[in-house]
Parts: sequence; structure tokens; C-alpha cells
Amino acid sequence: MANRKARPTLSPEICKGCGRCIDACAHHCIAAGTHVNPATGLVPVTLDLERCSACGLCLEACPEPYGLLPEGDEAAAEPTGQKRPPAVEDQPDTRVALPALRPLVVKGTYASAIGALLAGCRHFFGYPITPSTEGAELMAKLLPELDGHFVQAVSEVAAINMMYGCGGAGLRSLTFTSSPGFSLMLEGLSYMVGAEVPAVVVNVMRGGPGLGNIGPEQSDVKLACRGLGHGNTHAIVLAPATTQEMLDLTMLAFDLAFRYRNPVVVLADGYLGQMTGKVTLPDELVRPGLPGWAVHGDREHRPNLVSSIQLSEADLEAHNLRLIAKYERMARSEQRAELYEAADADVLLLACNTPARLAKGAVRALREAGVRAGLFRPVTLWPFPIDALRPLLRPGLRVVTVEASHGQIEDELRLALSHAGIAPPPLAHVRRYGGVLPKEEEIVSRVLGGPERGVA
Repeated sequence: MANRKARPTLSPEICKGCGRCIDACAHHCIAAGTHVNPATGLVPVTLDLERCSACGLCLEACPEPYGLLPEGDEAAAEPTGQKRPPAVEDQPDTRVALPALRPLVVKGTYASAIGALLAGCRHFFGYPITPSTEGAELMAKLLPELDGHFVQAVSEVAAINMMYGCGGAGLRSLTFTSSPGFSLMLEGLSYMVGAEVPAVVVNVMRGGPGLGNIGPEQSDVKLACRGLGHGNTHAIVLAPATTQEMLDLTMLAFDLAFRYRNPVVVLADGYLGQMTGKVTLPDELVRPGLPGWAVHGDREHRPNLVSSIQLSEADLEAHNLRLIAKYERMARSEQRAELYEAADADVLLLACNTPARLAKGAVRALREAGVRAGLFRPVTLWPFPIDALRPLLRPGLRVVTVEASHGQIEDELRLALSHAGIAPPPLAHVRRYGGVLPKEEEIVSRVLGGPERGVA
């Protein structure tokens, strides 16, 4: 029982304004508040203890540990009289060995779903949209067998907010979407970045703008790299090029999401989501732990708070500065790229996703024609792997970007060069739109002096 001889004190950062203490007080010493607490966005109650008899009934009525405390004992714990628990330690992930298995032959979206399951994801929230729906269908089939949870939300807006709640509880969640659906998720992603909530979004890009079509396009690079909702938002953006990478990079995405407490985007294209390929499973799967910061609903984690609300300008600026420092750590540590025949290249093709596979074929054809061509494939579009590109930028090098968009990948290249203080080399491009991908012969022709594709 609570100390019945102590008057209450209020912890406004914990009080939710539920009003139970108001009902419990016979002397009307507690009233509903009128001001929002900047730390929580909630309205705590107010105390006027002139008539308080220290009966302690309000302390017993408070459902929030430390919302009301006995006067003079602010460090004491809940109405039960126990001490405030120490900060919760992380429960680390563990890895479980997998038996040797034969390779699978699966679609790209299936490979990504399998990667999520192997990474310990047991929660899926999403809304079906072609060409990503098969991944959601596989999760719907497998999660119930693994004591997991599949929820088809009423919209992409609902799905991303469900992921906010799941990630805030310290649990791993996944969604599959495609370009129009990704657009609908951007506000929720901004909230998750602001609240530092991890999640993995697999966006299988399709043609646009608007509803467009279900053909492959790289139309969402600008959204994923520069437009994750309002505010100073960034997320690591992984760009797979094979079915194997759909699995591997989805597994990596969960590791990065919880390492940095931030959403991670796996950015594929329509062909990659639908094509079938051979996939070798890893040697281990992940049994996820539980981060100490999680709002998990148990006694130990009750003091935790996850929120993107900072109503004080000074507090919000400090929060932004801390996020920006985290982005800088990501940019230094998480750049990834694959190089193919690039060391001695006079012409460097730059491409990712399915167009990178076509560009690799063009490199082989150009080498056979006596042209020293190479391929630079960004595996992370944000942060752009400028550190791997810098050593290749010798005098006389030409760079040709190959993409299924109107320069969205080239823009990332130019921005990365500018931030690094590097003068851009001569740039050309091959671009296709609306679900049409660049062809190998178009790339070869452009390198050999043919016209640029995508120029009116």
C-alpha cells in the first residue's frame, strides 16, 4: 500500500492526465490540466494541496508508476513502495546455426520475405500493391506457423503507423510496398525517424508518376534518399541487384535498423521483385533480443518513452543536432558498393538494381570491343558510396549513368561529388522511363558515341 501520511507530488513528464486521481481525491485538490507538457504532448493534472489530508488515495489510484509520488520521496518508486528500477540493459541478439540446405529458386519478393524471417522478423503490416504483393502473401502464409503476426492494414498510412507501434515496442517489423504506397508512408516514416523507431520497408518500385503502371522503374530514389517526409530525415537505402541480394540486404536492413534506431529502406525495382533466381541461405538465423529503450509493456520498460514530439524550439533543435550526428555516423560507416572491371576503366558505368545487370553485360561487350569499361554499382544509395568511387576518378575517366528514371541516381552522384569537394568528371547517361529498362545495346552505343537516351 502507498504511504498514507505523505502528500503527493506530480511527475508531469509521466502523467497522462487520465483523471483517476481527480476522482479519488475527496478534497478536490487535483484538477484537470490546461497546458500540454512539451516532453510528452499530453496534458498532466494540476495539484493544489492546501486542503490535502495526505490520505494517499490519489497515490493508489495513479496507474502510471511515478506519475504521483509521495512528497519528499521523488526517487521512491511506484504506489507499491518499491524503488525505481535501474535503466534496462539491452538483451542482445543471438544467432542460431542453420543446417546445410540446398539453394532455393524463388522470386525476389519471396527472397526478401525469407530474409526477414531469418533476421527474426515476426510482425508484418502492409497493404497489397503490385509488384510487391507476393512477398506479403508469403509472410501471411508463414508467420502464423512461426507464432508471428500478419496484419493487412486498411491502407499504407495505417500500415506504417502500425510499424511505428511495433518498432517502439522493440520488435522487428516489415512491410512490402510499391511506389504509390511508399508515397503514402512518408509522413509515418518521418515520425519514425524523429522518434528513432526501427523498421524495414521494402519498396518494389514501379512506373510513375501517379498510379503509373506495374512495370519496373527507379522512380523513388529521390523520395528514399531526399524525401522521407518532412524535417531533417534520412534512412539508409539499400539497392539490391539480384535475388540473392534481396535476401541478404533484407537481413542486413534489420541489423542496421536496430543498430541506429532508424527505419531502413530496401529499394528494388519491379523486375527484381518478380524475377526468379537462385538463393543460398545463410549459415545462421537471428533470434532477436530486446533493446533497453523499448516501450515493451512490461514492468522493467515502463519508464521508457518513445516520441517525436518536441514542442520547445531549443529541445527540438538539440534533438535535430543529435539526429544529424547519427546521420554522419551512418554516412561514414555504411557506404557500400560493388566494383566490376573498374580498376583500369576509361569509361565507368554507374548503375544499380536491375539496370546494373544490363550494365555489367555492356561492360563485357565493350571490353570485347577493346574499350576499357567498368561498372560502379552503389549498394547504398544513401549514403552514396563516394569513398569507393573517389580512387577511380583519375584524369580522362568518363562516367555514364544508366538508370530507369530522369536522373535521380545521377543527382545522388552529383550531390555526393559536390559534398566531397570533387569536380565531376565528364558525365553522360542512358535513361528509360515508364517501366522500360535500358538495354545492353543502348548502353554500348552510348559509350561508343551514340545519342543519349532520355533527351528530347
